[in-house]
Amino acid sequence: MIVKDGHIHTPYCPHGSGDSLTLYVEKAIEAGLKEITFTEHAPLPQGFHDPVPEQDSGMNPADLENYLRDVEKVKHQYKKDLRIHTGLEVDYIEGFEKETRDFLNQYGPHLDDSILSVHFLKASGQYICLDYSPEAFKALIDLTGSADAVHSLYYDTVIRSVHADLGSYKPARIGHITLSRKFQRLYPALSSHETEIKKLLEVIKARDLELDYNGAGTVKPYCQETYPSPAIASAAHQMGIRLVYGSDAHTASGMMQGSDQLIALKP
Repeated sequence: MIVKDGHIHTPYCPHGSGDSLTLYVEKAIEAGLKEITFTEHAPLPQGFHDPVPEQDSGMNPADLENYLRDVEKVKHQYKKDLRIHTGLEVDYIEGFEKETRDFLNQYGPHLDDSILSVHFLKASGQYICLDYSPEAFKALIDLTGSADAVHSLYYDTVIRSVHADLGSYKPARIGHITLSRKFQRLYPALSSHETEIKKLLEVIKARDLELDYNGAGTVKPYCQETYPSPAIASAAHQMGIRLVYGSDAHTASGMMQGSDQLIALKP
């Protein structure tokens, strides 16, 4: 039985919905959850240019204080019904480690539980958001030479994120480690990338980090599986890596998505 959703977005997401924090909380209680973490996209590092057309990948920095305040409000309001954690989904962007560390040093004391994710890949000197659209993924294929090269670049970047020195407030959970499979039915890889995935799991285990067991891929038409996939989740589970279910909901109706496709989790 799922008792925690550790990956939930909010009305502060510029590419999400206007659904209120209370609506997410009510949905969580209705689903029988005991614990949730709001993990809004952190503002992108200072000096980084968001490559998506709308430039809406991260929270507006001007909204951050209000976000933290509003989560504290619902924490207090629902403290008898649900354990609510304040968190962020922090982007690891190669070349912006110092800026990310400075941000975490400033805001980390206000966070209970956060996620470190890779969305942006650096290829031929430019950054592309690999999960933004099929066209963006195809651009990465053109820059790297193949879909398999994109997967290799993604896994290598996630491994870099695990190794990165982001200070004492570095998130303890690594986000959707197979996000590069979002468009796998459109641009299939020829390799399983088993060696790279095994290395990634080993470095996660060595640092005693958690895995975001993300249900969002199950509702993506070109993916249709969890991040990570059942086989990889099973391998992680057998290694003793803690998997934390995350709906990655950007609307209240997205709560619990993919939760029916999880392998058994440790208590």
